[in-house]
Amino acid sequence: MTGVLLALLSALGYGISDFVGGLASRRVAALRVVLVSYPVAAVVLTVMAWVVGGQVSTGAVIWGVLCGVTQAFGIWWFYAALGAGPISVVSPLTAILVSAVPIAAGIGMGERPSAVAIAGIALALVAVVMVSAQATDEDETPHRFTALVAWLTVGSGLAFGISFTAIHEAPHEARLWPLVFARLSATALVVVIALVTRNFAVPRGLPLKLALTAAALDIVANVAMLLAFQASLLSLASVLISLYPAATVALAMVVLKERVRAWQGVGMVLALGSVAMIAAG
Repeated sequence: MTGVLLALLSALGYGISDFVGGLASRRVAALRVVLVSYPVAAVVLTVMAWVVGGQVSTGAVIWGVLCGVTQAFGIWWFYAALGAGPISVVSPLTAILVSAVPIAAGIGMGERPSAVAIAGIALALVAVVMVSAQATDEDETPHRFTALVAWLTVGSGLAFGISFTAIHEAPHEARLWPLVFARLSATALVVVIALVTRNFAVPRGLPLKLALTAAALDIVANVAMLLAFQASLLSLASVLISLYPAATVALAMVVLKERVRAWQGVGMVLALGSVAMIAAG
């Protein structure tokens, strides 16, 4: 039960963080948002890991770095997709991919989903088709689900799925240290990308405040994620964490007044239902 609660807490943290980060990415380049949130998270996590303790081993470093590298690409592409496309479409689609990769990895490592879980996976595929329909919102600029947004969404979902699988393999005795190495490697990669693409600039004003808020929420989500993976199966925890779009979509509808067509609404319900079925299995 502890693993389930931690996974749901992680989902809530990710959902709100993604919405806040998406808002910031509509005002400045997505990379500039991450340039603030990742270094701040790295510093805070290092202090937390030092206080909590734990054994720093080769496994903690390797799995942490792999998680960080894939997560850096994932967050970059995800924020870019949120900034250019409709949040209520990008977020659920990413969630399905995020859960699919760990499920496949779990099966490869010997986990066997039940008939209910298999039915949930099939339902998720139907939901992808329905949710992928074009949507707009009433923000200052229409945000459409274009081909570029679709590629960014798929790429971020796969990258996040790999990062989940990697951090699950980190040794438990390392405690929070794998998250530290993940954030340090991710921060280094983001800095390099920002320099190469000439996006190395710290946002100011509201975007800076939003980036710092996203960093705080991200820390909560990541710590809860690691603890959930240590207390539960990879396939179970990953699909529960993938419920995060519920918070993101709700905020998008209330704050940004995003309008969702009837079949898209059904698709989002099916997407969340499929994740619940997989978790129940």
